[in-house]
Amino acid sequence: MTTADHTCAGTGRPPALDQLMSEHTGPLLTFVQTLVADHHLAEDIVQETFLQAWQHGRRLPLGPVPIRDWLMGVARDLAVTSLKEVAVARETTEPEIDVAQPDHADAAVATAEAITLLRRLSDEHRAVLLHTYLAGRTTYQTARVLGVPVRTVRSRHHDALSTLRTGSPQP
Repeated sequence: MTTADHTCAGTGRPPALDQLMSEHTGPLLTFVQTLVADHHLAEDIVQETFLQAWQHGRRLPLGPVPIRDWLMGVARDLAVTSLKEVAVARETTEPEIDVAQPDHADAAVATAEAITLLRRLSDEHRAVLLHTYLAGRTTYQTARVLGVPVRTVRSRHHDALSTLRTGSPQP
């Protein structure tokens, strides 16, 4: 028997492989496309599946159902491997995005300035601002907590803000 007896004319493949490909290429391609969502990658995986079938020739299961199951298993494994390789390649080739980090120096300077300005206020004025801004209390709640009239809280609040804006205490 010559080599020509074992191959199909013009393809160089054994007749059994041609028959295997004609029977299973369509279902395999459909199956692999659902896994990888890329037609060209699916075609490559199906070709690799048939290459493995050809290399395992004598060890392939017999019958149409067992061989299809074997081909699907090989194709699935190849698809998973390909997807992992694509993910790794994407991770290593994506450029790192240089994200500007916030500069905390401005906030530190602003905090220091605010502390300096708050120290210029009297204890009564500072207490009103602490209760209204930091504690989130209303004018009425602040008046109740401090035990002063609401008008006094409003007046101290106004004077304190004026002092902070101008940088000098009100007379």
